[in-house]
Amino acid sequence: MAKNFLNHQEQLTRLVKEKNLIVADYAYAEEMLKQIGYFPLVSSYKSPFKNPTTGKYRDGTRFEDLVYLYKFDENLRELFLKYILKVECHLKSLIAYHFTEKYGDRQAAYLNPEHFTNAPGRRSQVLYMVDQLARLLSEGNDSRYIEERKKSYGNVPLWVLINGLTFGMLTKLYSVLTPDLKVKVSKNFPGVNEKQLEQFLNVMTKFRNVCAHNERLFSYQANRDIPDMPLHLKLGIRQRGTQFLCGKRDLFSMVIALRYLLPENDFKKFKRHFTLILRHYHTYSHALSREELLGLMGFPVKWHLIGRK
Repeated sequence: MAKNFLNHQEQLTRLVKEKNLIVADYAYAEEMLKQIGYFPLVSSYKSPFKNPTTGKYRDGTRFEDLVYLYKFDENLRELFLKYILKVECHLKSLIAYHFTEKYGDRQAAYLNPEHFTNAPGRRSQVLYMVDQLARLLSEGNDSRYIEERKKSYGNVPLWVLINGLTFGMLTKLYSVLTPDLKVKVSKNFPGVNEKQLEQFLNVMTKFRNVCAHNERLFSYQANRDIPDMPLHLKLGIRQRGTQFLCGKRDLFSMVIALRYLLPENDFKKFKRHFTLILRHYHTYSHALSREELLGLMGFPVKWHLIGRK
């Protein structure tokens, strides 16, 4: 049955009387509900604070603890998106460069299905990708630079068009490149082969979408795994049989991906910023211990050694 509408005051009263949540400042709490919304704030961030037996909040849990976790996650989204975009930019540059190097800069080159993989079972994916490129070329996707290029030169090379692709479409484009081009691109990421790069990108696409759509990130689990890498072993990540128990589809999997796909200096900056965000959260809220929070994100005990490949 549909739930009855409750105004902000009634929502807070229910949280206090029925759910054991402490609301010390009703005016502040009501303002947060107005700014963020009940579902994005309370429904999305309540689970770490709940008693699984009673379904109520653990004793001592404050409304502010939900807000602090929400803001912590907001900071994480901004951080991860910033560095995923760096990977995206690098990948666009590499694909456009190596494809144009091989096939030339005429738009007919990327509209020709024969210039992509001929692997069995990939034909439909190739045709879909070519169709998406043709559609972007035709419609411009509100991109002025594409329209200007068409008017001025009558040709839009891939190194121009590729900037209009989403990360998801970019990942699909990489997946249908010819094997030699995949190798050329992947060689720019030390320690990563072409198959591993494709796996990284498939999972990274999921996390990028979570960041871009303002969804809960810290405990997100993708529906695909990144590849097993030497870092999994070096960090001492626990295994069940041959399966690593974290760092495969959780947030820490993205930290591993960024370690392999970012230049070393960029990764160091990312790690420093992440550490500051973590420290800032625990300055204001002690509802979740450092170990609890890291565990929810899939971080192993020795995560700080991530700087070493």
